[in-house]
Amino acid sequence: MKFNTIIIGGGLSGLTAGLALQKAGQRVAIVSKGQSTLHFNPASFDLLGYDATGAAVEHPLQAIAALPATHPYSKCTNVEALAQEAQALLEESGISLIGTAAANHYRITPMGVLKPAWLTLADYATTEQGTALPWKKVALINAIGCLDFPTKFIAAGLRKAGTEVDVKAFTLPELEKQRQSPSEMRATNIAKVLSTANVVARMAQAINAQIAGTTYDAVLLPGVLQNPDLVAQLKSQVSAPVHFIATLPPSAAGVHVQTLLRQRFIAAGGVHLTGDKVVGGTIESGILKSVTTENLIDTRLEANHFILATGSFMSGGMDSNYESVFETVFGLDVDALQVPSERVKFNVFEAQPYMEFGVSTNEKLQVKKDGQEISNCYAVGSVLSGANRVKQSCGTGISMLTALQVVKHILNK
Repeated sequence: MKFNTIIIGGGLSGLTAGLALQKAGQRVAIVSKGQSTLHFNPASFDLLGYDATGAAVEHPLQAIAALPATHPYSKCTNVEALAQEAQALLEESGISLIGTAAANHYRITPMGVLKPAWLTLADYATTEQGTALPWKKVALINAIGCLDFPTKFIAAGLRKAGTEVDVKAFTLPELEKQRQSPSEMRATNIAKVLSTANVVARMAQAINAQIAGTTYDAVLLPGVLQNPDLVAQLKSQVSAPVHFIATLPPSAAGVHVQTLLRQRFIAAGGVHLTGDKVVGGTIESGILKSVTTENLIDTRLEANHFILATGSFMSGGMDSNYESVFETVFGLDVDALQVPSERVKFNVFEAQPYMEFGVSTNEKLQVKKDGQEISNCYAVGSVLSGANRVKQSCGTGISMLTALQVVKHILNK
């Protein structure tokens, strides 16, 4: 099978590249193992949340300009334009957002902490300040038995920011049935139950019963409703303003984002090989000719260009042992400390060196193997070296912006 571009990895970076290439008229295939780290997404996207000292970044575009040359953003020719393109791509896929690249806002984490964010899904709770909230008094309401919404932590964080909090809970017959098996009370399972207008109407009634007789500036709920029509219905039927807070993983919001992006890719004619894995490729004279997969072992998948979007250690794109740190698909050159004792620091809260390990690329994000550049193979997203995506809060930004930058390189060829 022959394509214009084959993308290895179906997470945020792979889907971003695939959608952008399709928009330009290319025939694209994505090979994906299945779930991605989008299933951990907290209903927000980050561009750059913290600087090297750990201080929160107010204006990410300005702060990005001061990052070292080793950071993946240094290989993006116009970060502001790419950020605007990324936001448009998400919105075109049916994802409603608030935020701008010019200034971060703050989202509320499932642990009650305010963290800087670039974009947040509409209807999720945000604030413009990192130390205060826009409400004097809120009702924090969980579904009884929900395992992924730690109300004690959230309430403590809200109170620390100066907001009075009443913690309450509701249930429905459908949820009581789920509770017969506690493992079914994960956020993504609850989202499946709360998926019809009739159920949401009764959910609104149950919430109204909990807040009756008290005036609240907001009702804060776990982010388990994703259908925009059902969200609008709930907001119209609850007697106080409703906002959502992202749950602990698995994230219903992240699953929703991945589903929308994947559906749009397939609807536009993209080939999505789900539940498959690239296990090798043929490289000749610095050109990747084809790849093979676990499920199509006798079939060569050929393309003019290839994009490696396999993620870092968590996603399996990178791995290590006592002898080395390595890229798992092609054995590409990596930027890493090979001495095991140098890869980590004793204090778990320090910036860990291994977080910056990844595939080595040139200024056009083209990869290398044994020192030789592979001219038609690019790396994007978390598999790239040079950024501590957790400490700097820049992972989703890197995923989308490097993907769009590589698309421009491919199209310019």
